[in-house]
Amino acid sequence: MHGPAWVGWLLVLLCAAAGAYCLWRARTGPAAQRGEARGEGLMALGMAAMAWPVAPPSWSPWLFTAVFGAAGLWALARRHLHHAVGALAMAYMALSMVIPPQQPVHTGQMSQMSHLGQMSQAGGTGPMAHTVPGGVPLLTGLLLLYFTGYVLAAGVRLVPAAGAGAPAGGPTAVAGAGVLRACRVAMGIGMLAMLLAL
Repeated sequence: MHGPAWVGWLLVLLCAAAGAYCLWRARTGPAAQRGEARGEGLMALGMAAMAWPVAPPSWSPWLFTAVFGAAGLWALARRHLHHAVGALAMAYMALSMVIPPQQPVHTGQMSQMSHLGQMSQAGGTGPMAHTVPGGVPLLTGLLLLYFTGYVLAAGVRLVPAAGAGAPAGGPTAVAGAGVLRACRVAMGIGMLAMLLAL
């Protein structure tokens, strides 16, 4: 990921907290929510590991690609479309960490680029002083649109309906399910931040 280290640490904290809660909920929550909470928790912990702002070993992107790719295929087989999109988006981001971005170079711009390259080597602030974002812009844009829509829709569902009576299961079950939904929103926001920092 590109960007300041403090953003990476905030993402690690957010995703690790969401993952720990989801895994705790998978152990203690209602049986109907355990499998889904387990998947959310493992995904959040994987996101925390990938957002770690310390320089990773050279083999870690390949490991992330394999793990998240397998998780995405597993989610597709189980027909959990959102989990599949999330896992495959993480595999895509991991791949973009190792595949160098391609920039088309036009012949008329060669002298200008060599001048900018010299300027950046001398400490200048030209465009060559920054790394080129990875990934395919169209795919990154589509994933940004998907996760923005998901966060907005899931966030709206967090707001209680006016005049709604107490549902079955009591207030403890409602609070636990609400926190689990809030963790999903937090993970969606984390995914947006990771895609923007790509």
